[in-house]
Amino acid sequence: MNVRTPFAAIAALALSLTVLGGCSRQPAAQTPPLAGARLGGAFSLVDQDGRPTTDRSFAGRYRAVYFGYSFCPDVCPTTLQALMQGYRAFASASPAEAAKLVPVFITVDPERDTPAVLKSYVAAFGKPLVGLTGTPDAIAAAAKAYGVYYHKQATAAGASGYLVDHSSQVILFGPDGQPIALVPTDQGAKAVADTLAQWVH
Repeated sequence: MNVRTPFAAIAALALSLTVLGGCSRQPAAQTPPLAGARLGGAFSLVDQDGRPTTDRSFAGRYRAVYFGYSFCPDVCPTTLQALMQGYRAFASASPAEAAKLVPVFITVDPERDTPAVLKSYVAAFGKPLVGLTGTPDAIAAAAKAYGVYYHKQATAAGASGYLVDHSSQVILFGPDGQPIALVPTDQGAKAVADTLAQWVH
């Protein structure tokens, strides 16, 4: 007859609780790469339908924010295509989570990017991409808050338009407006989808 001593019984119970506890333990939450960065903040602009839009318009939702312009010959369309393809892949796999996220395109060329121009431009990349424009001062203030550099080049001789130099990064912000991570659009749609899946919950 096998009789356990009280100590042996307690040790066995402790071991079983440890094993059960290990089964239910959740992995430690990761610290967002951009946690604490001084990026983002208030802005007052208008969307592609001419409606006044502020940072508070997106309160409670994640947002992937990109600054560019519709006349950009290469970087902007490539970036937006990767962003929206990645978003659609993410939405296909996790529709409830994707519904909490809004991709936002803010122009750095308000002189040409009127609401009507932006409406046609963002439509080419698909919903739910939002386009924002505003006065030059409002755009400058937003760009400064979001750590974005841009500079209008002089019109070249014989050219019909001008280019705008600008930094090119998509930043993911949380529902509270705090920065979370850079979205790696330069690595393709899958990398975008993986990043969104990691941080949007």
